[in-house]
Amino acid sequence: MNDQRILDRLVELGIELPPPPAPVAAYLPCVVHGSLAFVAGQIAMSDGVVLHPGALGDQVSLDEGVDAARRAALQALSALRETLGGSFERLERILQVTVFVASTSGFVEHPKVANGASELLAEILGETGRHARGAVGVSSLPLGAPVELLMTAAVGAA
Repeated sequence: MNDQRILDRLVELGIELPPPPAPVAAYLPCVVHGSLAFVAGQIAMSDGVVLHPGALGDQVSLDEGVDAARRAALQALSALRETLGGSFERLERILQVTVFVASTSGFVEHPKVANGASELLAEILGETGRHARGAVGVSSLPLGAPVELLMTAAVGAA
């Protein structure tokens, strides 16, 4: 992909790519092996603070969950870009996104929350951003986050 085209698209959409996330435990934000890049779980953070803490169906609204999924996807893109040498040039395609949603047992809108990330990736990257996906409900996530996102991408040789 053309790095400048993606950066220009972000500007067109009025979206700022956040700085690459720092790990909050013993892991790497992104690992490339062969033609695959695996982005570690991203919880939506802003200025070091969890965005919309709590569970969907209780303290967190559907709109807040969608917002958290969008932010987590942006952070995943930032981690991916950093690992690929500060550019999207090697990015070939987003393959899979898994979105974990902290929720009450009665909450069933997990796909709508995950759409926040999926739709954003397609908006920014076009067809390259369309991916396979899983949306999974869980009882809790690290730091009280409402959403955690994992991403796998196909990348070209360095």
